[in-house]
Amino acid sequence: MADERVVAALDIGTSTVTASIADYNDDGELEIIGLGTAPSHGLRRGVVINIEATLSSVAAAVEAAEQMAGREIGSVVTGIAGGHIEGINSRGVVAVTGKGREITSDDVERVIDAAKAVVIPMDREVIHVIPQEFIVDEQGGIKNPLDMIGVRLEAEVHIITGSVTSAQNLVKCVNRAGFKVSDIVLESLAAGRAVLTEDERDLGVMLIDLGGGTTDILIYREGAPYYTSVLPVGGAQVTGDLSIMLKTPTESAEQIKHEAGCCYLPLVESGEPVIIQGVGGRPPASISREEICGIVQPRMNEIFSMIREKVEPKGYLRHLGAGIVLTGGGALLPGAVELAQEVFETTARIGQPGNLGGIGAVYQNPEYSTVIGLALHAAAKGQSAPVIEREPSGFFQGVRSWLRNFFE
Repeated sequence: MADERVVAALDIGTSTVTASIADYNDDGELEIIGLGTAPSHGLRRGVVINIEATLSSVAAAVEAAEQMAGREIGSVVTGIAGGHIEGINSRGVVAVTGKGREITSDDVERVIDAAKAVVIPMDREVIHVIPQEFIVDEQGGIKNPLDMIGVRLEAEVHIITGSVTSAQNLVKCVNRAGFKVSDIVLESLAAGRAVLTEDERDLGVMLIDLGGGTTDILIYREGAPYYTSVLPVGGAQVTGDLSIMLKTPTESAEQIKHEAGCCYLPLVESGEPVIIQGVGGRPPASISREEICGIVQPRMNEIFSMIREKVEPKGYLRHLGAGIVLTGGGALLPGAVELAQEVFETTARIGQPGNLGGIGAVYQNPEYSTVIGLALHAAAKGQSAPVIEREPSGFFQGVRSWLRNFFE
């Protein structure tokens, strides 16, 4: 049998679990050949609270992707999110020790180690350490200092940490579903890889990933991440508001949100009726789309306002030359772009993965930004997995604490 290799990714969200499988074509280009989704059970606000329910959802999503791709996979790169995620900026300084004061990879590793030597609680671990810039003898803005001549080397880095137990429970779910975790990646970083352009990262951009249980925030400046945060609110809260106010089950409220929801009143035509199915034998009721917008818009406005309150005191809004990029399932809600532009007073757009070939337009949707970004991350890091017969591992295999490759 030929040594056939594929890349598999898994996005375990609060409302949906999504798996993707990619392969390399004859030209060596990555193509998405399989995509599978399953309703997510067992997570609350991005964190596993029921392992059995979560592993069932994981198995169902991966099986659907395998059937579409005609492949079986043994390992996956998995995304992590949740309110436990925190990002901090740090700086390290070392003396250059290379021959002739030439900066070597050892110097770079030492300065990164110095920068990440921050005190974090025992119940947290480092997930990523991402260099923002290097400074050689007070000359800043350097992305790769290798082979430069200098005496003093400094590094500014963005450190992303998360709960140890949250990561362990995530890996345990995947392992018990019969797969190994090759890497864990922050979901907003993955989504950013799929939907942001290099120019946007350089100019300054804020990515807002509107998920079911969480809203992920990631700010890029000069090509590197400077701010990471996760809000424990998302589309599920919008659905909950509709369910309560319209006195209808959650499933019905979700359908109404998708079919008639809007979060920006000027886009709604006056007098548009929406039929709400009756509960317990009651007759259906009619409500205007304006009234639905009156329920949805305040919650979405609250989410955007919470984000603004977090980032404005830090001065980041002044550096968003490329504005806002909305992604995730919540970005599909009509009016989201217009409302974001109003709240943040800057330009906004919807971000979705580009065409990587394979199954084409199926995955070119904001809902799949994270899982496609995870596949791109795995491919960039050489984490493709051999096609093998699956053997359930059943044991925690460990989590990589930080990126091995410092240069994105």
